[in-house]
Amino acid sequence: MPRPAVNVAVRAARAAGNVILRYMNRIDGLNIVEKQRMDFASEVDRLAEAEIVKELRRAYPSHAILAEESGQIGKGPLTWVIDPLDGTHNYLRGIPHFSVSIALLEKGEPIYGVVFDPLRGELFTTSKGDGAYLNDRRIRVSRREDLGGAMIGTGYPYRQRQHLETQLNMTRVLLGQAEDIRRSGSAALDLAYVAAGRYDGYFEIGLKPWDMAAGVLLVREAGGRCGDFAGRDGFPASGNIIAGNLHVVQAMTQIIGAQATPGLLKA
Repeated sequence: MPRPAVNVAVRAARAAGNVILRYMNRIDGLNIVEKQRMDFASEVDRLAEAEIVKELRRAYPSHAILAEESGQIGKGPLTWVIDPLDGTHNYLRGIPHFSVSIALLEKGEPIYGVVFDPLRGELFTTSKGDGAYLNDRRIRVSRREDLGGAMIGTGYPYRQRQHLETQLNMTRVLLGQAEDIRRSGSAALDLAYVAAGRYDGYFEIGLKPWDMAAGVLLVREAGGRCGDFAGRDGFPASGNIIAGNLHVVQAMTQIIGAQATPGLLKA
């Protein structure tokens, strides 16, 4: 049975999803802002975020919020972390792969999470200690025992292109053992796909908390493992993440750690 906080987050995610779908046929007329080089936001991001914040504030007025577009709202041990449209680049080009990501953190650790794909109607939900679900069906990470035949997801950071050569080296070595690597454009969905066993593993450089908070908990509750490039388990403060089942994460960490610069190995 979903926890009350998950039900609230689901309502908020669906409200944001309605906004996202409503504007899909009006992309050419949207007001788009380049926040940083190659990092864009549209009015849909802001409108979707406003719907999420409204739902969360109505149910939990004392909770803090950390949202991609609005920033920090309030302070406290309980913080909602929001990405209203993860995959904005896809959305603005009409590529049908994006999501809404909402998580509740308690003292920095995710305890509830929702990732919603409004186009496919796929709702990934999780509560700490209660497992991970896709549309109310229990999901588990893959059972693959090594990188042979593995499908791995990744992303290339818009804000940290100084690491591009290093990540390409990681990709080259991983491709020597894995079946293939996908770069789909939504970190939240990538992590949800790991939790559902669609991807065997995932890695990326420089994610923000709103990109990965819900996804990290989904992977953990689906029986998987998340950590940083140095092999430290947990929610990576650095934003440098490796996720998958135990065997795949161990193999990926060995390869990625050997290619990583000292800066990428820091906590």
